Amino acid sequence: MTSLSTVFLRLEGPLQAWGDNSKFVIRRTMEGPTKSGVLGLICCAMGLSRQAARERLPELNKLTMGARIDRPGTRWWDYHTVGAGIGMMTAAGGIKTGAQGTLITRREYLADASFLVALHGEATLIKKVADALTSPKWPIFLGRKSCPPSVPVWAKPRSGETWTNPMTGPEDLKSMLALVPWHPRHEGDERPASGELPCLIEWRAANEGDIAPSDAEVWYDAPFSFDPPVHHPRLVAREQVPVQAGNALQERTSVPPRPRADYQNTEYKEARKKRIESDHGLCVFCKSPATTVQHVTYRRAGGDEQPDDLRSLCRLCHDAVTMIEYGLGMGIDRINPEDSRWRDPIIKKRHEIIEFRSLETRRRRLSAEEVE
Repeated sequence: MTSLSTVFLRLEGPLQAWGDNSKFVIRRTMEGPTKSGVLGLICCAMGLSRQAARERLPELNKLTMGARIDRPGTRWWDYHTVGAGIGMMTAAGGIKTGAQGTLITRREYLADASFLVALHGEATLIKKVADALTSPKWPIFLGRKSCPPSVPVWAKPRSGETWTNPMTGPEDLKSMLALVPWHPRHEGDERPASGELPCLIEWRAANEGDIAPSDAEVWYDAPFSFDPPVHHPRLVAREQVPVQAGNALQERTSVPPRPRADYQNTEYKEARKKRIESDHGLCVFCKSPATTVQHVTYRRAGGDEQPDDLRSLCRLCHDAVTMIEYGLGMGIDRINPEDSRWRDPIIKKRHEIIEFRSLETRRRRLSAEEVE
């Protein structure tokens, strides 16, 4: 007999968008998470491209999905423009150029919504999903890239709670969604008067000959392919699930501090000195006199740096590298200016800095002349 288990996802954020089959110019959102959106989120966490995901979708589609609507949110429209010849960076790091003309679109979002999603299936696959959500390879989002989650997506019991481990929950989706307490948004918020919350539960025949409920809906959101987008239908039943109220304490993952060096630390100063000496006092990029060092990794920052964590640079090259890093939102691991793939971007950024500083110098000189 196949071992089955369950994983819960908490989908909560300022904005969410779970597209249906609406057209590009007017893009609506469904009232709750779609299966294509949830599986797309999981594929991002696994680091699968649209093309690579196609091979995994048959396996992922075997998961049964239920969504509890803890907070329906507010529908909100966005006036959106696309194109105008502006290049956009892709997930792979390339540049995608849009059409020369500007296309005006309307996009609908769910603002301030919260959903609890249960995925049930074969235990080995569920573990892979849980592992990916714990340490995602790519940034994950709630339907569209402009919708980041505000809480960890993998839902686990809060402090002081004891509810059945989601990895070993019962097979009935309705019972599983009732396991997790409903949490009020603020202190004093009351549980729904009925003590129940609406759910969207995927219906599958348990036995041969079973007939779907007469009110079951057909949702065309079971992904067959993301590129091109092809979706198959599935049946969704609306249910009411009884819930218990938990506390209003919102557990948030603190934002990690941006990595910084302790420039007053004696050990850091010593590592900095050794690095500049090993580079013969020259910038490793342009061979000008080195005036500082660049961290290629912050994994030991704060005084435990090794000379190999640093590279000697002149001030101009250091500014160019730092601007590129901040523009790309790089974290612990940074740019190694000796890596040939960064050569052209650094040269380009150096020219931009020189041009900008020359312009500022001319402006200051003109301003000084006007004052005189």
